[in-house]
Amino acid sequence: MMEFLRTRRTYRRFEQRPVAPEILTEAVEAARIASCGNNRQTLKYVIVQSPEAVAAVQPLVHWAASLPPELGCPKPGEQPVAFIAVLQDERLPGCSDTDVGLAMGSMTAAAWAHGVGSCLMGSIDRPALTELLALPEGVKLRYMVAFGYPSHQSHLVTAVDGNTKYYLDDARDYCVPKRPMEEVLLKTL
Repeated sequence: MMEFLRTRRTYRRFEQRPVAPEILTEAVEAARIASCGNNRQTLKYVIVQSPEAVAAVQPLVHWAASLPPELGCPKPGEQPVAFIAVLQDERLPGCSDTDVGLAMGSMTAAAWAHGVGSCLMGSIDRPALTELLALPEGVKLRYMVAFGYPSHQSHLVTAVDGNTKYYLDDARDYCVPKRPMEEVLLKTL
């Protein structure tokens, strides 16, 4: 399990082969059954998988804030082949950021079990995407999650001097600095 979690990283460049609809549906199923506060289940989803719809979403999402655009944005032929919109139904009581995070963690893990990489995207044009997705009143777009088969590697490295900014190595693979255990585990009682 720990090796699975070490390799389930964010991916930003993808092979241009479709992800089977069953895998995307399974990812939503994993999100649907994720733990949530008081079992409120306020989240909803939209799968974006047709090439036309994916192309319409592409200019409305923003990539890799820690990198210059020419390094962090997928180029043509590297872009994701699907998205899932994560929505909060504000007409239901008890909306929670924690519920959103748990659902997205389950969703991306379910996809990774099939070798499908993902990227959680919060820097998005919400008004334009809300219109594009034709969301009903009271349903708020929280995140877009990009999906596809990765065309690069993503490695965990140890953060040095507290620097957690990710970067590309010479092979254009992502290096993701993580603070060492002795910095995050304060004590065991």
